[in-house]
Amino acid sequence: MPEEFDPAAMVGRFRARAAAVRSRGIPPVEGPERQRFVEQAQLDFMDYAMIGDAETSLDDGILTLRVDLRPEAAAPGTGTVTDGGSGAAAT
Repeated sequence: MPEEFDPAAMVGRFRARAAAVRSRGIPPVEGPERQRFVEQAQLDFMDYAMIGDAETSLDDGILTLRVDLRPEAAAPGTGTVTDGGSGAAAT
């Protein structure tokens, strides 16, 4: 492992990959091939975005990625979970 490894830079590269997958067009394919392409793009985006959202630590040569997969975080002590950014809340 190189001494200059930067976990934050790695996460940034994954964020860039997620953005690239999201913005790329669909090639001129039809039928089942088109569906497979779309499904693979969705999986690629999900994988890259999860790593791009990770909190990292590098301790004694061990890289740890912490990814919170829980639904949007509830406000502490309220028991309320947001609906994904629209401002509405559900209990």
